[in-house]
Amino acid sequence: MSEVQINSKPIQKVLLVDDEEAILNSLRRVLRNEPYELLFARSGEAALSSLQEHAIDLVVSDARMPGMDGATLLSEINKRNPDCMTILLTGYADLPTIVKAINEGKIYRYISKPWDDDELLITLRQALAMQHAERERRRLVVLTRRQNETLRGLNETLESRVKDRTAELQQTADMLDLAYDELQRSYVTSTEVFSMLINQRLPRDKQTNQQVISLVRAYCADQHIDDHSSRNMAMAAALYNIGKLSWGDDLINAATDRLYGGDRETYRKYPSQSESLLMALEPLRDAALLIRHHQEHWDGSGFPDHIKEQAIPFGARLLKLCVDFVELQGGLVLERKMNRDEVILYIRKHAGRLYDPQLVEVFINVCANLLTDIRIVDPNVKALDTRHLEPGMILARNLNADNGMLLLNEGKELSRQLIDKLIAFESIEAVRYTVFVITPNDSE
Repeated sequence: MSEVQINSKPIQKVLLVDDEEAILNSLRRVLRNEPYELLFARSGEAALSSLQEHAIDLVVSDARMPGMDGATLLSEINKRNPDCMTILLTGYADLPTIVKAINEGKIYRYISKPWDDDELLITLRQALAMQHAERERRRLVVLTRRQNETLRGLNETLESRVKDRTAELQQTADMLDLAYDELQRSYVTSTEVFSMLINQRLPRDKQTNQQVISLVRAYCADQHIDDHSSRNMAMAAALYNIGKLSWGDDLINAATDRLYGGDRETYRKYPSQSESLLMALEPLRDAALLIRHHQEHWDGSGFPDHIKEQAIPFGARLLKLCVDFVELQGGLVLERKMNRDEVILYIRKHAGRLYDPQLVEVFINVCANLLTDIRIVDPNVKALDTRHLEPGMILARNLNADNGMLLLNEGKELSRQLIDKLIAFESIEAVRYTVFVITPNDSE
């Protein structure tokens, strides 16, 4: 186990790696009130030595260090201890370093310097919570296997014992399902957190990811799409434009119809580049395939593979509609920003050429049931300020700070402690949040 017991409370070990003492001191200050045992290293080699001596739960490493850089260190840590969570900390927009850390180090998150203290704290908490959920899932898998073996060994004539064991097994299976479902939600949340990296490259009025995610979820809810498919489409919506990270500011802000020559060729490569960045991550492979094909056209004139009609995965056809619906209004497709009604006319006009004609009208009906900022009109969802929240309420949508930072993810059950923290956070930031929730009675 990677936890020690102090006053019967588990303490998780966090290793902070940076060649600058000032950065380590800053991290020590940010984490001083957190319930972690902090360890420090000034180099990659020292970090690996510490990993041999201690059972480390999470490593936060600087990307640029003399000798062994952060991506190489996190890759080595993943080889030695895949269970250890890793976070890359850097002040450089270095895409090759990020790609190496994702593919080889399988990092949980990338954070740029200077960091936001609250974002850093929330990221560490989420990483360790995700680690705990995975460990619990594995424990429950082992427990279930043992109980299955015990069940097979029971005497067939002992009917009452079989019934008792069956009841226990069902309870364990239910717990396993809950743990696995929480892990799946954690993957979705992680992709949305990572999508904030993309938003940092765009002006606020062109930050499309959250709107595309909301539109995809609205369609899936309206059409009762199964949970597995919905999650894959939500993750694809969060990361569909990650391949644009290496672009210059002029290209990333330009409308598609104004691109010519080399810029247009670069633009047409972004779906396949986005897929390449994500394919090494097993939970994102299905989402990566949707991202690859989300710029294909119904008539086969799209890219990158020029496939058409039903050969285009359904999720990619839906993502194409959602992306165009949002980006046409944001001035990312045409130089002129369209209003909502103009976009609907545009989509109808190009049904059968750009879009699946059978999907278009269903999609437009879903859009008609949304508010202008793509908030779902659901009678079971209540919009409340923090002073009217009650313990037991469940978040109906992600709660983000004004700067885009994820505060709480959809599906989180509110406790009195969480509500008090939200109210305190509002006071510190001098803001007021509207929280979309479902009450316990409504969720039954």
